[in-house]
Amino acid sequence: MTGVSGVSGVTGAVRTILHVDMDAFYVSVELRRRPDLRGRPVVVGGTGSRGVIAAASYEARRFGVRSAMPSTTARRICPQVVFLPGDHELYATVSTQVHEIFHSVTPFVEPLALDEAFLDVTGAVRLFGDGLQIAEHVRDEVWRQLDLRCSVGVAPNKFLAKLASVAAKPKATPAGVVAGAGVVVVPPGGELAFLHPLPVKALWGVGPATLERLERLGVRTVRDLAALDEAAVVAAVGKAHGQHLHRLSWALDDRPVEVDRGMKSIGHEETYPTDLYTHDELRRELVRLADGVAGRLRAAGTAARTLTLKVRFNDFHTITRSVTLPGPVDTAHAIAKAVAPLLAAVDPSPGVRLLGVSSTNFGEQAEQLSLDGLLDAEPGGDVADEREWQAAEETIDAIRSRFGNAAIGPASAVSANGLRLVRRGAQQWGPDQQPDPRPDQEPE
Repeated sequence: MTGVSGVSGVTGAVRTILHVDMDAFYVSVELRRRPDLRGRPVVVGGTGSRGVIAAASYEARRFGVRSAMPSTTARRICPQVVFLPGDHELYATVSTQVHEIFHSVTPFVEPLALDEAFLDVTGAVRLFGDGLQIAEHVRDEVWRQLDLRCSVGVAPNKFLAKLASVAAKPKATPAGVVAGAGVVVVPPGGELAFLHPLPVKALWGVGPATLERLERLGVRTVRDLAALDEAAVVAAVGKAHGQHLHRLSWALDDRPVEVDRGMKSIGHEETYPTDLYTHDELRRELVRLADGVAGRLRAAGTAARTLTLKVRFNDFHTITRSVTLPGPVDTAHAIAKAVAPLLAAVDPSPGVRLLGVSSTNFGEQAEQLSLDGLLDAEPGGDVADEREWQAAEETIDAIRSRFGNAAIGPASAVSANGLRLVRRGAQQWGPDQQPDPRPDQEPE
């Protein structure tokens, strides 16, 4: 089975696709304001017993520290590691600057996360040169403008471009950090020479369970997989998955770069330093989370009809419950009112370690709300009450815009340490270590 994976079925033109991935993005952004920590093992993550690592410098990776690792484990294997608090708003701002550089090269940019994107530069070759030249130009501009490094893969399709960017990255070894190539190019016609020697686990969709099944067939490399009949792969891992993996083993990927990747959801979730056991505690947290979700909905100029509650218990058992409203909403009052019955049906006695609220099914806020009393401030109220909440929360937006997010918030979110803000992206690193009780306080 042969074929050139980067050929467009419409035009017949070979595409030039870039995958740009920032190097240790969160940590690298932090080191711009803490240059004294360069060269040391540094992580961005929560410092508490339930904290996790969001990003690790390559120096920290030498010791086995990696993202999603519990912070306690990171401290154990690398006692000298330096923890820095996360700043999601800063990372989002820098990400916007990075993507502006991408858009200066091509309008065909598919963002995957704050720190990576696909670029279809097929139409930019005449202006900027071939794929290698464009990749080097992007790297140079990111470094010159933002003092940040990135790695770039260049290939005829998205799948290979992603693998090439991984190959271009720096490598952390016990002996030290080895600089990466920065750019790796997979030229048309060279797809299989690049792909087939790779371990089969490099393919998208090969997790531990799939890897175990493939290894039973003697598959170790992508070449081994490609040598099998598709029927054998399907028998091992299932029809859809098997067909998908077999196509990838021959470098076949005709997916276009998707410029318009609309929001799939807007939500917040929070892991708590200690478990919550009562509905009163959870209702206070629900108000905080609803406030954060509503603010982001309004900032995005949208509203949501479907709201989802997420609860994770002490033993990590996780449940989700959803409600779909007759019309879209974008106020904290409406969100909390709609989700409250879902929360009331949950038994918190085992201990709740994480609570989350998310919104989907987006649309513009309807002028006429008819939600059968669900959104009313009090039983028996009317739509006018919700309009008053809408006006009040728009005023809150204006206050926060002028004086900062900490200027105003729900009364139930005020503690002895001030207003407890919902931090966007904070779920990526978990809770920080809590301060010791004040001398006049009895420990709980």
